[in-house]
Amino acid sequence: MEPDNYFEPYKIIEYGGMGEIEEKKSRFIAHVAAVSTEEEALAFIEAKKKQFWDARHNCYAYVLGEQAQTMRFSDDGEPTGTAGRPILEVLVGSGIRNIIVVVTRYFGGTLLGTGGLVRAYTKAAQAGIAASVVRTMCCGFEMSIVTDYNGIGKVQYLLGVRGISTEDADYGEQVTVRVNIPYEDKDGVIKQITDATAGKAMITVSDIMWFKR
Repeated sequence: MEPDNYFEPYKIIEYGGMGEIEEKKSRFIAHVAAVSTEEEALAFIEAKKKQFWDARHNCYAYVLGEQAQTMRFSDDGEPTGTAGRPILEVLVGSGIRNIIVVVTRYFGGTLLGTGGLVRAYTKAAQAGIAASVVRTMCCGFEMSIVTDYNGIGKVQYLLGVRGISTEDADYGEQVTVRVNIPYEDKDGVIKQITDATAGKAMITVSDIMWFKR
């Protein structure tokens, strides 16, 4: 049995980015990546530690699973609770899943205090995400709609009103369009298209799937 929130959309990183802030001459450099397993997350952390081997700290957090089943973080030598947890809180608050953020700190010679560190690591993680490309994963169906040339205009209008874009179209004797339909919209879309085309449109629906929006 699926959990109650199984069908809820969630966000993913399509392209990871890099963000940097400076706080009292300390540099905080955030790198963001999409990961699907802990092995991938750990490999990304090790790669950043090698790349920034001369940095004082390489702190991180990651969230794995569609329902955020796995969450880990590390302060990497910073005072407890001042680095990894603030990064993790940014990730949780963003709603993004299967993501890792590593924030590298080059010490600038001035102590920031616990509050200053929390703010700096939070801002760095936010900057990294802001520099990334984020997409939404939706649970739903692939729908194939076959109609005549009189009906296609009505179908496209109804889909457009719902913000549903055509994934593929084939213009032959009949017109076939394929679209991805959010889980909660399936019945409404079928009824509207059936009514608009007087039942002439042939509609085929796939099994439940996840797709990007």
